[in-house]
Amino acid sequence: MSQNLSIWLLIGLAAIAANLPFINQRLMTVVPLRTPVKSLAWRLAELVVWYFIVGGVGMALEKSMGQNYPQGWEFYAVTASLFLTLAFPGFVYRYLARRRA
Repeated sequence: MSQNLSIWLLIGLAAIAANLPFINQRLMTVVPLRTPVKSLAWRLAELVVWYFIVGGVGMALEKSMGQNYPQGWEFYAVTASLFLTLAFPGFVYRYLARRRA
């Protein structure tokens, strides 16, 4: 897989994973909850888990192309900010734009 393709694949995966907590009512899109509506705390916890899953996929892709480069705290601050930015459309859909019955 080329480096350019793997970068776009990772960005697309991050965009999908960042919005998954906001578009469904299941825990990690698999486990049904007892309550009919998932709370914001569950959604944020799920968002953190998805961030680490996507980060693991990114590290695996980097390892498949060669050696992993050691990262500092700045890298993780920027990627977390990017992940939150990618989650914004799902947040707007769930809490701001969708009309409640």
